[in-house]
Amino acid sequence: MKSEIQIDNNAGVCQIDIEGTIGVPEEWQFDRPEARVATYEKFRDAVRRIAEIDAPEVVVNIRSTGGDVNDALLIHDALTALGAHITTRCYGYTASAATIIAQAASPGCREISANALYLIHKAVCATEGNAAELGGKLDLLRQTDARIAAVYAARSGRPAAEFETLMAENNGNGRWLSPEEAVAAGLADVVTDAAGHPAPSLTRNIARGWERLLVRIGLSAGEQLPADRDRNVLHTEGEERELLRRSAAAVRQAQQRVVPTQTRPREDPSYGDLVRTANQRAYSEDAKRLRSI
Repeated sequence: MKSEIQIDNNAGVCQIDIEGTIGVPEEWQFDRPEARVATYEKFRDAVRRIAEIDAPEVVVNIRSTGGDVNDALLIHDALTALGAHITTRCYGYTASAATIIAQAASPGCREISANALYLIHKAVCATEGNAAELGGKLDLLRQTDARIAAVYAARSGRPAAEFETLMAENNGNGRWLSPEEAVAAGLADVVTDAAGHPAPSLTRNIARGWERLLVRIGLSAGEQLPADRDRNVLHTEGEERELLRRSAAAVRQAQQRVVPTQTRPREDPSYGDLVRTANQRAYSEDAKRLRSI
């Protein structure tokens, strides 16, 4: 997938669209040199343009399954240094390094679409070398995991250990979270609908329906039906009281039953599935040359 960072700084609100894989290493893009979209020079120019934004409000639309942690941290720091009011909006599969950028929002402004899925996991790399070199890479991976967890913790106000535990699920591949689970975990602030408005939860919908019912019959929560109330054409006063009591009990039971959606481990691909070793990249190149002969 191509990587693109588009900046539209018009009408006082700067829109930044971050799509595709973040910071794709240039050597992964073998097809046509002119089609390469994530060279260091192009990425550096995008970060520079973000750092030079002069707008009171910035909206960052994120549609990405992740990419390079270092590049995501650079984008995160460039955004937080702007001093603007920043809103991050996550759509579709938002995963891995993309979730780091999402943490750059102003307090309470980390939005996630009601149709999105959210994934955090332990850092991944491909490497070769002797035991000492591999040991050094392990050290870097552990330090990277700690740094990522610290970014999540700083925004949520929760211990970094909570996020390290979540990242470590499924042998470090993490688990896809529903929007509600992402909010409950402290990774997002609000679930939004297609129009960008806060999406009401099932529990709130049930509660609102119950409140509307009470208003229609002229009662507030906890009040009893008046003794002189006209009889309903369908139910006696006793039947109405019993129906209202059961409705209230149903609302309480529904509130107790509502829990985060449980998803199967690895039911969707993580960014780590895209990593290839140097040998695999070389074999791919050889195969392309042979096909062109």
